[in-house]
Amino acid sequence: MAIVVNMPRLSDTMEEGTVASWLKNVGDRVEEGDILAEIETDKATMEFESFNEGTLLHIGVQEGETTKVDELLAIIGEEGEDISSLLDGSSGGESTQEGQIETNEESVEGDVETNTTASVELPEGVVVVTMPRLSDTMEEGTVASWLKNVGDFVEEGEILAEIETDKATMEFESFNEGTLLYTGLAVGDTAKVDDLLAIIGPEGTDISGVAENFVAEAPKTQAESTVEKPKETPKPTPTVEKTTEAPKVNPAAAPTTDSNGRIYISPLARKIAEEKSIPLHQIQGSGENGRIIKRDVEFYTPSATPAAAPTAKFVATSQEDFDEINHSQMRKVIAKRLGESKFSAPHYYLAVEFDMDNAIAFRQQLNSIPDTKISFNDIVVKACALALRQHPQVNSQWFDDRMKLNNHVHIGVAVAVEDGLVVPVVKFANEQSLPQIGSAVRDFAGRARNKKLTPQEMEGSTFTISNLGMFGIESFTSIINQPNSAILSVGSIVEKPVVKNGQIVAGNTMKLTLACDHRTVDGATGAAFLQTLKGFIENPVTMLV
Repeated sequence: MAIVVNMPRLSDTMEEGTVASWLKNVGDRVEEGDILAEIETDKATMEFESFNEGTLLHIGVQEGETTKVDELLAIIGEEGEDISSLLDGSSGGESTQEGQIETNEESVEGDVETNTTASVELPEGVVVVTMPRLSDTMEEGTVASWLKNVGDFVEEGEILAEIETDKATMEFESFNEGTLLYTGLAVGDTAKVDDLLAIIGPEGTDISGVAENFVAEAPKTQAESTVEKPKETPKPTPTVEKTTEAPKVNPAAAPTTDSNGRIYISPLARKIAEEKSIPLHQIQGSGENGRIIKRDVEFYTPSATPAAAPTAKFVATSQEDFDEINHSQMRKVIAKRLGESKFSAPHYYLAVEFDMDNAIAFRQQLNSIPDTKISFNDIVVKACALALRQHPQVNSQWFDDRMKLNNHVHIGVAVAVEDGLVVPVVKFANEQSLPQIGSAVRDFAGRARNKKLTPQEMEGSTFTISNLGMFGIESFTSIINQPNSAILSVGSIVEKPVVKNGQIVAGNTMKLTLACDHRTVDGATGAAFLQTLKGFIENPVTMLV
């Protein structure tokens, strides 16, 4: 069955896109996950990934041509399949023969996918909204919060829900308008990409058959036991009240949690609580179903906190005790990716120790310039970027059927967040100045901790740096961020006795460990890279030449 691929919406302001290049030709086999084309938007040129597999039967927009979002871009189907009827009547990528094609409107920003299968006949004006793929590695998503309730009217462009992915919690924008007739997941529930998320359509439409058929055919998920049935009476939105009156709090009551022990709290309330270092378990929610909302945190006082009851662990007779914490989407993906890397890539490690005296003096002088602030990590990023240009083998990537030697340098900088680790990417780091790198890394780190990074900002790295020096760690090893070939672990700067010109003097040194994939980087190649890196870091003025 042929699939019409429309021009995707790759940014929130995108109205049309230009095909910069096609990575596939008519007649080529396309696998799910293959890069189909490069699309130039109003903000950047981005890779457009195929979410379908089959043969590329038709290209509707040639390289250099521009078309509006949702217009026909390409058709994918079975080799030799007749698509003349689709080409004769295609307009905006809409189906001309119901039950024979599917409309694919998937994009990096989470465009709505409309599922029309032969066994699910949609009433007029009804749209099935499925769990969007909001990052390149996303396989399932968790509903962090609904911004609309069943019965609410949804405008095109309004935020429908907040979805927790493996990388961040992101706002999911509706690309349709109508009444929210059905939600397939409760807050805290998880479903795979393309599973039923919601149904939007004209008010009063009977969609019970649609929901039942869709759920019956979709892979079983946690949502099946927690599906919320459509209600005739719309429920009021609970979190938009404006009041100066403190919420009524029952000091003896605990915050509401789900069956997995997860506390019901809005993302904004969670952010405020984290900024004020308020323990979530001490806040009583006044929102719908006991959900903690903004005003609960703002009016929180320690006096409203119940006194902790003595537990068995403090009595004379000791007993075993533990807490169970469910894995977040981020933690599950981190575990999967690192496990795949560690046990598939043959790691080896090269450890070095650099003299940091010149780097310390260089940083002090540079930071004396008004409005300039760089860190030692910024110096390492810049030095690595320049060294990688001289050693492209270390800047390579391993794939099952080929090795890619990258001529561009995109450096991923590991940032620790509450749920694990994210790796925002400094693009074209070798072309950026030290202040530019410093500004970018600080911005990434701040937004990473608030889960405000976009998937595009965490994609495309060719090399990764992990720095634990600020935590007092002198040396450590890291697991390679595949498909990259290497990752550099950076320790703290230590003041200690060193030998210079035959004399023992006070000095400052820093230990670094390069983890390499032996399939792409031989030992001598890794060692040569570290020698070049040593020259830049020990004499940082050379990076300015």
